[in-house]
Amino acid sequence: MTIYDFTANDIDGNPVDFGKFRGDVLLVVNVASKCGFTSQYEGLQKLYETYRGRGFRVLGFPANDFLWQEPGTESEIKSFCSVAYGVTFPMFAKVSVRGKGICPLYAWLTDKGEHPELGGKVTWNFNKFLIDRDGGVIGRFGSRTKPLAKPVLEAIEAVLGGLSRE
Repeated sequence: MTIYDFTANDIDGNPVDFGKFRGDVLLVVNVASKCGFTSQYEGLQKLYETYRGRGFRVLGFPANDFLWQEPGTESEIKSFCSVAYGVTFPMFAKVSVRGKGICPLYAWLTDKGEHPELGGKVTWNFNKFLIDRDGGVIGRFGSRTKPLAKPVLEAIEAVLGGLSRE
């Protein structure tokens, strides 16, 4: 199984087949608008702008699983992200990233059977999963690791290599 086997609704409610990202490097992040880490939107947008020409995408998944830090509707979330942080990377409908209501994508991302070294519960908002061009999980970064931190940049550079996709 790979990330390309999933479909999720975008923030406007339209279904997105993840097969459309085949060949791209992805950073999948559970986001929240009222979290101490919300300012990471700025770094995520910078990553997207810096690397999208090389086949890199940030995929944002709003989640209200931690202290109700994403209480808004999709429309409110979209407006907040656009106005406050200029977000242009793909954003998706609100999902659950843990517990009984976990969405299928996050169930797969966190499955220790599928990903023995990188699986495990999402611990807070702004956990980041790095997906290679073949759709497999190859890296994971916690909430405290900022998007522009050296380990994140090095991992992205390593998986992107020197290829330009534009």
